[in-house]
Amino acid sequence: MSRKTARAAFAAGFLAFPAFAMDGSIMVEDPYARSASPAAKAGAAFMLIVNNGDSDDRLLSVASDAAQHVALHTHVSDANGVMRMIAVEDGILVPAHSMAELKRGGDHVMFMGLTRPFLEGETIPVVLTFEKAGEVAVDIPVEPERRPGTN
Repeated sequence: MSRKTARAAFAAGFLAFPAFAMDGSIMVEDPYARSASPAAKAGAAFMLIVNNGDSDDRLLSVASDAAQHVALHTHVSDANGVMRMIAVEDGILVPAHSMAELKRGGDHVMFMGLTRPFLEGETIPVVLTFEKAGEVAVDIPVEPERRPGTN
């Protein structure tokens, strides 16, 4: 096993623990980030957000110093059936006793104007802001090789 692979495996295992809101209602599981290449100007992050609370919550925004602009995005089909990525202005609903999956081809966190490359084995610190649960800090591991269907 190469040193790079060993470091990535350690980081992935160490960071596999979920992040929680202060009140315990929101839990972030299995986050990962990727970019097209180390020279890319944009990247994305994906995760599962679990709401253990008795009322719906909403992910309103995300902040990180990893990019000049960080936003919530989704994909929609236009009148010609072409998929387009657009900003999510009203946030992402996380229903009570349910979850929201941020995944490739759907809702996700978009990083534009990266301030540093997304390199395998490193982490991207972000702060997710929820309407009710408040801020949740998450260190998102960079996994550029994760394939579709695995989140």
